[in-house]
Amino acid sequence: FYPYRAEWQPNHQEVKSDLTFMVLVQILLPKILAFFVAITALEWLGEQGLVLRGWWPHDFPPIGQAALMILAADFLRYWLHRASHEWSPRLWRLHAVHHSPHKLYCVNVGRFHPIEKSLQFLCDALPFILLGISADVLAIYFVFYAINGFFQHSNIDLRLGGLNYLISGPELHRWHHSWESREANKNYGNNLIVWDLLFGSFFLPDDREVGDLGLRNRNYPRGFIDQM
Repeated sequence: FYPYRAEWQPNHQEVKSDLTFMVLVQILLPKILAFFVAITALEWLGEQGLVLRGWWPHDFPPIGQAALMILAADFLRYWLHRASHEWSPRLWRLHAVHHSPHKLYCVNVGRFHPIEKSLQFLCDALPFILLGISADVLAIYFVFYAINGFFQHSNIDLRLGGLNYLISGPELHRWHHSWESREANKNYGNNLIVWDLLFGSFFLPDDREVGDLGLRNRNYPRGFIDQM
């Protein structure tokens, strides 16, 4: 109802393609990975005494533990994300799938290559499973993660003001999807923006609006199979 850019409204084909990514990469793949960890890897690590259950404040209230997990997971995801943009061409070839859309709207938050999604799982799920974090805390984290992901990519004309220095919301994230690399190589935060502030990658100019989005290569394939 209140779009940031009217031309960013998706068409039927774009929604269909993005929903394919959402179902296969964001819903089914994490369940498969979590099942593998829970049934095989975690059992083996437990037998070897490698599950670090004493390294986490399990006595904290679940909301407090989830807040700590958001901060810690964002730190790990920040460096994976930054490496994908700035330091590793191989990681960028995977991450380019996420940057391929020429518009931002909530459903294309799910557009990730499954190999990259698996690498993200190593940052925001596996370490905390190994720490023995409860299912309640994991659930709170992933609900927040999902809601903020939809919000972050939403085509909404909303100003967060001072919250832009805490939350990685749509005002910041649309600059990250700019086709200008000097703008896109900023605002790596997944949920929070604090690590960008600390490590110098925060970007929010107040004298202009973001321009074109996506990749410089305008012939980059758009469909699920082609992007695989």
